[in-house]
Amino acid sequence: MFPGGMKNAMQQIKKMQDLMEKKQAELANVRIEASAGGGMVKVVANGREEIVDIEIAKEVVNPEDIGMLEDLILAAIKEAQTKSKAVAQREMQGLMGNMGLPNIPGLNF
Repeated sequence: MFPGGMKNAMQQIKKMQDLMEKKQAELANVRIEASAGGGMVKVVANGREEIVDIEIAKEVVNPEDIGMLEDLILAAIKEAQTKSKAVAQREMQGLMGNMGLPNIPGLNF
């Protein structure tokens, strides 16, 4: 059923798990920046879709228009998460390809 036998299949699975854990650790150190409002709000995420920094320009801080600031922050966060997810998926798909494994639609990491 498995080319090379069950022992070989288990070794391949272990190797893949180790490589995935290593890639996840690497992604934690990747920094992806996104902005909104022409750079007035900047958000940095890591490759694991975690927000690690937010920078807000002083000019955009207006107590009378807090709603706009909230919208800019939300937009920047969404963009950072979208970019981060794309980087992570690309890296994981590359990992799968390097191991000679097929790209399985719907399989996300």
